[in-house]
Formats: sequence, C-alpha cells, structure tokens
Amino acid sequence: MKLDNIIAERINKTIYRDGNKCIKVFDESYSKADVLNEALNHARVEETGLNIPELSEVTRINGKWAIVSQFIEGENLADLIAADPAKYDEYLNMFVDLQLEIQSKRSPLLSQLKDKMNRKIDLTDLDETTKYDLHTRLTSAPDHSKLCHGDYNTSNIIITPDGTPYVLDWAHATQGNASADAARTYLLFCLSGNIAGADKYLDLFCRKSGTAKKYVQSWMPIVAASQSVKKNCKEKEILLRWVNVVDYE
Repeated sequence: MKLDNIIAERINKTIYRDGNKCIKVFDESYSKADVLNEALNHARVEETGLNIPELSEVTRINGKWAIVSQFIEGENLADLIAADPAKYDEYLNMFVDLQLEIQSKRSPLLSQLKDKMNRKIDLTDLDETTKYDLHTRLTSAPDHSKLCHGDYNTSNIIITPDGTPYVLDWAHATQGNASADAARTYLLFCLSGNIAGADKYLDLFCRKSGTAKKYVQSWMPIVAASQSVKKNCKEKEILLRWVNVVDYE
C-alpha cells in the first residue's frame, strides 16, 4: 500500500488514499484496543445494510496500526454546503433524513450508549455533585436500542456522483437513545460556530422524528459532559457551560 496521497489529517491519525482503498493510519500513542474496537464497530454497522465503506482489513504499517476500507468517490457534504449555500435547506433535509435512517437500524452487539456516557462522566473534571446529577439523569432516561453514530456531522457524509450518500467514521457508534445522538449533533453545530444552523437542525430533527425539542435538550448536559473529556481546551470551556445548564425553556 502506498502512503503518498494524504486526504485528511486528524489528531493521532492520518488518512491516505491508494486507488480504491482508504487507509487510516494511527500514531504510536493510539490504543490497539481502540483501533480494533473501531474496526469491530464498523463491521457491525456494515451488517445493517446502510451505505458505508466496506471494511477490508486491519493491519500494521511501519509499526503503526491501520484500518483499510473502501474509498468512496464523491464530495463531502460540508464542502457541498459551503460551495452552494442556496441549497442549505435541501442539504439539511438530506442530512436529517439520513440520520433518521441510521436510527431506524439495530445492531444489538454494539456497546450501550448509556454505559459509554456513564464512563465518560466519571472521567470528567466535574465536581462530584454534578457528576451524581448527570449519572442520575442518565439512569432515569428511557432505554432504547437505536443505532447511534456518535459523531454525526456533515463532514462525515460523502455524496457520490449519482447522489448516493455514504456515512463515514463509525468509531463512536453505540446503541441507545436517538435523542442523545441528536443532542450531540446539535452541539457539534454549535462548536463549529453555526448556532443558526444548530437551531434549524434541531427544529427539523424534532419535526421529522416526532420528538419533543425539550426531550432532546434534556440530553445536552449529559452529552456535553461526555464530549468534554476530549483534550480540546477551547471546546471544553464551551461544553462545560452546557453541563451547567439545568433547565430549558
């Protein structure tokens, strides 16, 4: 495999294209268990029949772990929106419809979203009273088993030349409550600075899914807390403000 065509760089990983292959190479600090878990999540989601790249192998390249999958030819939805803002509403509708299709699927061997959230709350720097409150909220939330992407944003969607959408990056996939996943997407819009887009997204998601907006909003402190464990100081400051919001109008 050739590693001379970089298509994306992320924290702790670099993504290359070699013909019809996409090669995600993790640096030495990345946990082997996390790499294997990401590949396993991907394989399990493949079984749902959703349009996602086909996983071909997990290997080591120059001593580094790598996941090799099908390269999907097309354009990133985030880039399409930036190139043609007039079609924003059309693209946002596609974005929400695709999320609802994902959430209509089941993958019973995936980790439980609640378990993952509880672990992440324990890893935060929050005081014990706040942690207790978040754990209590999480425990009292309904138990669902819908497929949740865990990082659903426009950058993780590729539109092929024939208009078929493919969803990438299933590292954070779980089964659980769809509204928690929607809350995370809302917060991702906010973290990118697109507050108006975040509000429009949430209105559209709630209308199309028949979900009360206040119910999605009730997940935001929990989701913000779990997101805050990532080592991004700027994001962490914003997210902790959401954690401390107790009630929503």
